[in-house]
Order: sequence, then C-alpha cells, then structure tokens
Amino acid sequence: METENKNALRRFTDKLFGGLNMSWPVVILYAVGTAVLTTLFLIIPIFSHTSFQKMGETFEAWVFFAIIIMANCKKPLESALKTFVFFLISQPLIYLFQVPFSELGWGIFGYYRYWFICTLLTFPMAFVGWFINKKNWLSLLILSPMLIYLTTVYVSSFQFAFAHFPMQLVAAVFCLLQVVLYLYVFTPKLVQRLIGFFVPLAAVIIFTVMTPRLDMNGTNFLPGDPVLSENAVLTVEDNSFVTVSINERADSYTTIAIKASDYGETKMTVKDGENEYNYKLRIYEDDLGHVQTEITQID
Repeated sequence: METENKNALRRFTDKLFGGLNMSWPVVILYAVGTAVLTTLFLIIPIFSHTSFQKMGETFEAWVFFAIIIMANCKKPLESALKTFVFFLISQPLIYLFQVPFSELGWGIFGYYRYWFICTLLTFPMAFVGWFINKKNWLSLLILSPMLIYLTTVYVSSFQFAFAHFPMQLVAAVFCLLQVVLYLYVFTPKLVQRLIGFFVPLAAVIIFTVMTPRLDMNGTNFLPGDPVLSENAVLTVEDNSFVTVSINERADSYTTIAIKASDYGETKMTVKDGENEYNYKLRIYEDDLGHVQTEITQID
C-alpha cells in the first residue's frame, strides 16, 4: 500500500510539474483565472485579514503558480516568456477588477508599480528557474532563494498562528508544503532534500534569535496635551525595550518619539519645572498582528 501511495503521489507531481500542456492559450487563461481568484479573496469581506487575502499582497502563491509554468515548458526562453506574460496579464487584472469595489477607484493602480517591477524581474528569473527541471544539485542551488523565502514565511506564520490561532495557519501550512513538494519533485537524492529543508530552516531560526523581536519607530501625542517648555525632561522607568524622547513642542500639544525593540509596559515621567506628568506606556500586538502603542496618564 505504501508503494502504491508513493506511486500515486509521483504520478500526480509528474503531471503537475511536467505533464501539463502549457500552451499560450493555457497561459492566458491561467493568468485570468488566478487574477479572478485573487480578486475574490481581496474584495470579499470574509477573507479579510486571512491567509487567502495574502495571495494578493505577497509572493507565496505566485511562486507556486510560476513554478508550474516553468516546469511545463520545454526550453528556458519559453519559460521566461510565458512566465513574464502570465504576470503581465494577471497582476494588472487584479487591480482592474478591484476598481469598482475600492474607495480609491482607479487610484488603486498606484500600488501596481511594485508588482510591475516584480513582473519585469520574472523574465530572467524564469529563464534561470527553468533549469530546476534538471533535477540535480543545480536545481537545489536555483531553488535555494525560494526555499529560504518560503521557510521564512512559514516560520513567521506559524509563530503568528500560535499567538493568534488560527490566523495565518493556512499560509504557514501552504508554504511548508511548497518546500517539501519542490524538494520531492526537483531533488532526487535524500541528502539534497535534507540540505534543502534544514539549512534554510536553521538560517531562519538563527536570524530570528539574533534579531530584535520588534523594530518600531513612531510618534504619539501625550495625553492631556501638556504645553512643555524647552527645559522639560522625559524619563522612562524601563528602557530595556523602549527609548522615548520629546519630539515636538507646540502651543496646544506635545508629541514624543518612540523606538521599541520588544513588547512591554513601563512608566514614563515628564518633569517641566515644578510640573510633573506621569504616564503608562504600553507596546503590544493586537489580534491582527499590528503593533499598537497605548499611553495612559496616571496620577
């Protein structure tokens, strides 16, 4: 039974990555179809703030779509041309389909510039990427940037899912399965698969441990709108995760600059001559994964 299952899986992957008729009409229909699907995920409220909405914002799904094209082309130039045209059609269509539903109207195309640059890059990337079909050490080398990217996404998505279950769980599983699938299909040797899986994972874990948990810079108004003199001094009780300074003084308000390297809560005090203002500063992550700052005046 195990052999039969393996054979069934191999038949499926051989069909998906090499057995499809990737003609020009198919490429065009493929581009339109993925554009329609992505637009639905972006405009239907139920998909808001989910892994499905990310399909129109980040690269994970588009890596998968592109590799299917590359694996079903006969030559590297064909791979480059068809992948480029796929993105040239699909990406602007996503913005076009959103125009009637967006508050920005046609202004939503202002965000297309980023994807247009990415579209231009798909030509050389798909030309080189075609050589993953050789299924050797070169395949692993060419896949490495995508394996690192997908590993970064699934590690961070799993972390987010554990903190805000089940948000981003689908994205985490999808990217993990992509890594396993590409290694299964394009690297025939066990040692290649082990290197392709564990080296990116180790690199991502080391990078995560060595970098600050948070890198936030922002400005906030002080509650109560105190009018401070040039001699006002601000101190923070716990500066191990946050630094705060007076940013701007005006006749009716004061703003402070905040730089945080982690989440936490601390007390801060502003002394201005005989006046003293006490505040509680809280840096936290909301249920959608956004960094929030809360400043409360205390007695």
